[in-house]
Amino acid sequence: MPITITQENVENEVFKSAVPVVIDVYAIWCGPCQFMTPIVEELEKELSSNYKFATINVDESRDLSIKFGVTSVPTFIFVKNGEVQGKTTGQMSKEELHEAIVELLG
Repeated sequence: MPITITQENVENEVFKSAVPVVIDVYAIWCGPCQFMTPIVEELEKELSSNYKFATINVDESRDLSIKFGVTSVPTFIFVKNGEVQGKTTGQMSKEELHEAIVELLG
């Protein structure tokens, strides 16, 4: 399961992470977010040796969502060496998300 990011752990889990981080920003009420959940979990199983997977619930962590500039959900944020490398928004296939991870995080 992806790590839940909060105001308390964002620094250590994301910005000080030794491996690149894929953050899934979602909301419980968001249909496309629910579609993406099993895809994210599959990719985590396949890629966890190279990447850390994390989630931010916009309703529970509004300040973090604002900090990351999230304007809609689902949003995927890609962080490497403490820097945001890019973001994608919206529902996508497993292949599209995998491609974004490799392209943005190496």
